[in-house]
Amino acid sequence: MRRFVIILPLLLLGFSGAIARAEALKLANGETLNGEVLPTSANDQGVQVKIGEGEYQRVPWANFSQDDLKNFAKNQRMQPFVEPFIEPNPEEKVKKTEVNLKQPPRLERPPSQTLLVAFFSSGLGIFVMLLLYAATIYAGFEVAIFRAQPPLLVCGLSAIPFLGVLSPIIFVALPTNVKSAAPALDVPTEPKPQFVAEQGINPMLDDKVAHPSGLKLAHTEEAKSTLPETVTFQRGQFTFNRRFFETKFPGFFGVVRRDAEKDMVLVIKSTRGEYTTQRISRIAANDLHVQVQRGAATEEVMVPFQEIKELRLKHKDA
Repeated sequence: MRRFVIILPLLLLGFSGAIARAEALKLANGETLNGEVLPTSANDQGVQVKIGEGEYQRVPWANFSQDDLKNFAKNQRMQPFVEPFIEPNPEEKVKKTEVNLKQPPRLERPPSQTLLVAFFSSGLGIFVMLLLYAATIYAGFEVAIFRAQPPLLVCGLSAIPFLGVLSPIIFVALPTNVKSAAPALDVPTEPKPQFVAEQGINPMLDDKVAHPSGLKLAHTEEAKSTLPETVTFQRGQFTFNRRFFETKFPGFFGVVRRDAEKDMVLVIKSTRGEYTTQRISRIAANDLHVQVQRGAATEEVMVPFQEIKELRLKHKDA
């Protein structure tokens, strides 16, 4: 009887504990799930809920309501997996997103004063003022050179503080100081024949006096050559082929030469030598045959196009 009295309360306590462990979980879709959450089974995908004897169901964290997720966050085992799914309230959002602006250090603004005093109150201002002062004096020197004025005068006026800026402006507005030309020197001139005759001097005895009827040599200019200019064709500037010779030298293919080209000759400079010809007897795709004078007779010479270095079209007397 005593044992029964002791065991009965223990059974009631265990039954009430089991009832307490079973929770009514509110899901995000509005449904309610009755079961026991197993914290040891929590992972990134969710947590297992014991819904009956030997029956388990894994529920993703996104399916739980915010209240249940906040309760799960109190458990140290489930807290790292639950926190990303908990939506903060507006107050918490403000605290998390609140930015604390820190004012950067700022230089103190100098006290208000005139521009001139401000220039002389700092080293940089003094340097700028000295630079402007030197530039004003140098401007006065350049203006003095440009307007032909005394440099010492213009530079001295430009060196006057606060007023020297006007000195280069005034002098540059003035006209250029043009100096008068030096007086011409009296150069003795040779006596004229009439004057010499009046003085009774024989102009034939004086070497410095030219006789009015004396003989003078006429300066004749060299007669300009009337021969046509020589035309040169260099390899690299022109392509020597059959079309080139037929286009540039059509008169050299005929037996009878025209009057305009009768005295013209073609000088061919090649690797085999230099040939002077007045007629191209034959021409092919890769070479040409020219007639060359050998003493009193003529000889036909074959010249390949690839060996030609230079062509000169000139007059036979050039």
